[in-house]
Amino acid sequence: MPRAALAERSHLTVMFCDLVGSTALSVHLDVEDFHEVIGAYQKRVAEIVPRFGGFVARRVGDGVLIYFGYPDAHEDDPEQAVRAGLALIEGIGRLESSEPLQIRLGIATGLVVVGDLIGPGNDKDVLGEVPNLAARLLALAEPNTIIIADGTRRQVGSVFALEDIGFNDLKGFREPQRAWRVLGENRFKSRFEALRSAETPFVDRQEETELLLRRWAQARAGEGRVILFSGEAGIGKSRLTVALRDSLDVEQYIELHYFCSPHHQDSALFPVINLLERAAGFGREDTPAVKLDKLEALMAETSAAERAWRSWLTSCYCPPNAMPLWSTTRDVRGRKLLKRYSGSSPRCRRKNQC
Repeated sequence: MPRAALAERSHLTVMFCDLVGSTALSVHLDVEDFHEVIGAYQKRVAEIVPRFGGFVARRVGDGVLIYFGYPDAHEDDPEQAVRAGLALIEGIGRLESSEPLQIRLGIATGLVVVGDLIGPGNDKDVLGEVPNLAARLLALAEPNTIIIADGTRRQVGSVFALEDIGFNDLKGFREPQRAWRVLGENRFKSRFEALRSAETPFVDRQEETELLLRRWAQARAGEGRVILFSGEAGIGKSRLTVALRDSLDVEQYIELHYFCSPHHQDSALFPVINLLERAAGFGREDTPAVKLDKLEALMAETSAAERAWRSWLTSCYCPPNAMPLWSTTRDVRGRKLLKRYSGSSPRCRRKNQC
């Protein structure tokens, strides 16, 4: 729900973004050229942040203050803040400039007072420890890195690969503050397992568990079964599926996890693509060629129909530095799908491959 217009107590994730080496750029570049660089940087930030539910609260030269959880709050605001940071590093790095542009980011999560502190029409300010902590963490970040507070780390669970940089003495804080460096996003089987422990006590679900086991027995007997769990967030739907899996530990079955995201509503195939990426074992630093090799390995032991798809995939997804020939609407759709798999458009170097 939208926050009230007046200042109020809120749970917020705050991000500070800073352009590295802007002072040196201002010295080396003509003032108009420097203005264009800062303008392009600010424009790219304004394009990327809203895609992840962020709100650009203030721009001051090469610095940007961003809120996640205001004016609209979502349960995954801390996750989206980190994803936005990774996207900003990539997006800013692609800007055309005489020198490669790099940024640093600091992120913290907690309770603040946020809103129009003076009156309508003023900047959406925040008061509290969180924005100060995010600003101090920014100073710890190396170029093109994200440093997050321990409070943010607890909110994102194991969704991201993190490096513990220990406790740090920060100006204005009496106690040393623990911080973490973001290395990238993990590919997890289940968001529930990435954020919460499966060791959470499972209480008062005997009737539901027995029903699931009966349906499982019927499915094993050749009677197909589909079960739909529906209910409010947090009532234990995912925990129930984990409990069923644990109870089937000694049995043989194939487990497939598909999950949607409100941030991928424009991609009907997102759950399938995500499953294939996890099954193929895509790594954070994998090149398109490496991803293709992993997809081929995944499809090596498959049916004839799937081998036909693998053949098409191999012939149409080609190494860099050459242009493919896409002659049909189906190929265009395939190209879009492959682009989503690898993060780049397919190209072809080998003659008559596409």
